[in-house]
Amino acid sequence: MHTDRDTLFSHLWDNYCEVTPSAEHLHRLLDDTQGGEIVNDHIALRTFNLEKVRLDRLAAHFLALGYQEGGDYHFEAKKLYARHYEHPDPSAPKVFISELLVEQCSEPAQAIIHQLVSQMDPAAVTADNFLYSGRHWDIDYPTYQALLEESEYAAWVAAWGFRANHFTVSINALSRFRTVAEINQVLKDHGYRVNSSGGEIKGSPEELLEQSSTMADRAEVHFSDQTVAIPSCFYEFALRYPKPDGQLYSGFVAASADKIFESTDSR
Repeated sequence: MHTDRDTLFSHLWDNYCEVTPSAEHLHRLLDDTQGGEIVNDHIALRTFNLEKVRLDRLAAHFLALGYQEGGDYHFEAKKLYARHYEHPDPSAPKVFISELLVEQCSEPAQAIIHQLVSQMDPAAVTADNFLYSGRHWDIDYPTYQALLEESEYAAWVAAWGFRANHFTVSINALSRFRTVAEINQVLKDHGYRVNSSGGEIKGSPEELLEQSSTMADRAEVHFSDQTVAIPSCFYEFALRYPKPDGQLYSGFVAASADKIFESTDSR
């Protein structure tokens, strides 16, 4: 596991940009317009709740760097559970980790997921590069499609493995843009699709968090039988509001996160 936080996030960013070229373009675009550092509010990671790769296995990499558990979140319709992590250093990005509740899936889907994870070396989860190591199993395109019929989330993890599915621009730290609506307009002006599920702006000032995101880029995945372009990763934007004590809200809103997951949907 990494012992330096910045090194870990640098590797996560580079790995993310390999399949999300729009993120680099948007990062440069915002950087040029505001003339200051782009602050990363949080990243998100996905996994299955099987013992070898469950949420806690991923979280261990952040706990080792001083992160602490924040809130937890349930997404019954999508069969997901999530937890977020924060660092005592408020400048550190937050981390949102989710896992698919495999036992709630159909028996065929469960069998596929167990077979995929069984191909993994158990030692892989503690390696420095695990969180940006990608896929550890062979999967053919028909198997991916079979998972896709049941769960977009399951299919995404099966195809991409372990990597950040999004980074997030902190709108609070931008100098030129103050609202999510302004950011969304910039995205559309430059030809990007904004995730409109549940509305282009998720959350509200009353919930202390507003979010929006692009729809995922498409990138080629080398399945065992063919190479196909599928949704990869996306860029998110977050605006946090102060709590009564004056500190910015640092958690997440489950109803909003539920819709953000759909940024990687294939249809």
